[in-house]
Amino acid sequence: ADVQTIARFVRALAEYERLAHEAVGTEPDFHAAIFGTPQRAGCLVAEMDGEPAAIALYHWTFSTFLAKPGRWLEDLWVEPQFRRRGIAKALFARLAADTLAEGGGRLAWNVLDWNTPAIATYDAMGAQALKEWITRRLSGDALRSLAVEAA
Repeated sequence: ADVQTIARFVRALAEYERLAHEAVGTEPDFHAAIFGTPQRAGCLVAEMDGEPAAIALYHWTFSTFLAKPGRWLEDLWVEPQFRRRGIAKALFARLAADTLAEGGGRLAWNVLDWNTPAIATYDAMGAQALKEWITRRLSGDALRSLAVEAA
């Protein structure tokens, strides 16, 4: 039942981030990733007053330096009417607790450089900005082109 909410919140986040054209995942895609075998992602859904208020969609990572698993927070979205009530911090706290319970050593995520309200929240939690690291990505045609070389 949460898949519809998850898909809707991911689309809302994509619009907020000015990336709606990249949000092509469907409800069946999210269902397969979160509830399928193998499970590729997890998602926390926060409710307030019986209404869906926020999501934290994550997947698992591994740190070779720590030799421990971790979690990558892919998407965090709090509906505008529920912001500034501690929901984001509560989701982060739960992710941190779950990461540690699984023997993990790291919780990481990206934030757009113009999203100053989120950055302020993360700074207040004690998150470190890794300014010396540059995220790189292969997708679409570039990913397919490189994959051909493996064949």
